[in-house]
Amino acid sequence: MADPRRPLPRWRPSHGLTIVLALLAPLLVTAWLGGAESLAAIRRFPPGLLGLMVLVAFTCWNLNAARLRLMLDGRAGWLGQRGALGIELASKFALCATPGGSGGPATLLVLLARRGLPPSRGAAVFLLDQGCDLLFFLCMLTGVVAYSLLGDTAWPHRWLVQLALVALALVAFAACLAMACLPRLLRSPVKPPACWLSGRRRRWLARRLLVCRQAILTTLRLPPTTLLAVLMLTSAHWLLRYSLLYLAVLGVGGSIDWLWTFLTQMLAMAASQFSFLPGGAGAAELGVGGLLLPMLGAEQAAAAVLVWRLASYHLYLAAGAPLFLVQATRWLARSPAD
Repeated sequence: MADPRRPLPRWRPSHGLTIVLALLAPLLVTAWLGGAESLAAIRRFPPGLLGLMVLVAFTCWNLNAARLRLMLDGRAGWLGQRGALGIELASKFALCATPGGSGGPATLLVLLARRGLPPSRGAAVFLLDQGCDLLFFLCMLTGVVAYSLLGDTAWPHRWLVQLALVALALVAFAACLAMACLPRLLRSPVKPPACWLSGRRRRWLARRLLVCRQAILTTLRLPPTTLLAVLMLTSAHWLLRYSLLYLAVLGVGGSIDWLWTFLTQMLAMAASQFSFLPGGAGAAELGVGGLLLPMLGAEQAAAAVLVWRLASYHLYLAAGAPLFLVQATRWLARSPAD
């Protein structure tokens, strides 16, 4: 785990190149989908609505900071909202600036360790955070499936969407069942064929599954009142954050069901995990743009995607970079001279 004497994740020139590509990805996708017309739609975007999107993003940061304070419960010393917000933005910058978000957990553990929280307890806080997110999305997925089957939706390719949602819900149910029986399954003498997974990949997958299982168990062991408060903050954060695309669509003159924009982001962000660029750049824009095209014009979809990424991703980079650099500078100032 993290060591308080270790530096924050080391910066390399390749990181700068990947961030530049991630920053350019929304512009490239916008130009490809909508061309010059999409840029004109962006210029007509209402400034008041853009300010509301920035306010929503700022509220999301503070909700996450409040959740961090609640999960720590004084174990890392006194931590005010401002200090928690600094940790939140610095760690999220590292998450957004590294492929696969690998720098986010490491930065969080280092920052908590410097406040006196042992790495093992810092890892428990991270697992709790991930477990709450997993529980929220499982509940939302269940609700979306029920709504698509019982409600009167005007989604494109409705039966395909319903089939995909039901299949995803079944996969989630099977995954939950496997998580409950995971230790027994890992001890089973039956092994997958060697041609399917190598020994190293099997061990890596087993570790990932165990970490996911531990995250959910850690979350469910919280006192009921604390668990309810953390889940409420988690729900408020994701509902607000996933409303940014809906606001972007309104700003470019479109009209789409809020739940469709939520589903669009959930599917696209899941697909973006396969992108080698930070923040799932490229895959996220193409996924969201492709799902918006059946309901919007090409120029509107491209403009909405660009504004959405500016508010949900680039704003995190802009706000978190100075705080990350401050934390790195403080570490260098406290490090003993060679």
